[in-house]
Amino acid sequence: MWRGVDLLDIEARLYEIERIVKQGIEKIDVARVLQICGAGSFPLDIMGEMRLYSDYLPITEQSSYTEEQRYLHFLWDVLDILPISVVANFAIPFRRILARKLFKRCGANFIAEEHVRFNFGQNIEIGDEVFFNRGVYLDSKGGIVIGNHVALAEGVQIFTHGHSEAVHSQRSYDAVRIQDYAKVMVNALILPGVTIGEEAVVGGCSVVTKDVPAGMVVAGAPAKVVRERRTNGNKGMELGHIWLHNGAFQS
Repeated sequence: MWRGVDLLDIEARLYEIERIVKQGIEKIDVARVLQICGAGSFPLDIMGEMRLYSDYLPITEQSSYTEEQRYLHFLWDVLDILPISVVANFAIPFRRILARKLFKRCGANFIAEEHVRFNFGQNIEIGDEVFFNRGVYLDSKGGIVIGNHVALAEGVQIFTHGHSEAVHSQRSYDAVRIQDYAKVMVNALILPGVTIGEEAVVGGCSVVTKDVPAGMVVAGAPAKVVRERRTNGNKGMELGHIWLHNGAFQS
């Protein structure tokens, strides 16, 4: 039998949330997860008719939510307006639990900080040891594929769709790919169709309009190659892509 929510420690709360999500989340489960997160009561009668912003995007006919995806996406966004969102040892594992169901693929030891937003999780693929810092925005309509040991710093924005200048309602979609051990620094903007090569670095505030060669550093608007990455001969794991102190959440 369950103890009262107020008596549950962090580990027990996460254990129960993971159990609920794994079994397949329904509207009554959303209310339970919110309760575990300290959100109090939520009107179950609106859950069946609830729609998210992405439900109104034109591509929704091809990338429509299942009911379960909608509930999971709702919980992802709601976390950031709750006090418990700043409890890192709850919030990071919580997002990881949701991502395993929300994303098309989610590798091991995924870390997402506060206010990471996306429109269609089912169009996102991420490898192992991936880190999203605060305020990352993923326009995933056209698909986003992220390799292993990749970091997106604060405020990075990735777009995978565009509009015709002549007729706004005419849209195009093109996937973005970020290969292993690449880093995209603060407030960089990645435009549709771009591939960022393995071990490449995108400088802060850059606007990336074309592919970035492997092992290169690009910067500027539009971004251009400025030099090779200074690796001192290190490759792969030797690059030490450890995101938090003592490798927290990467064990």
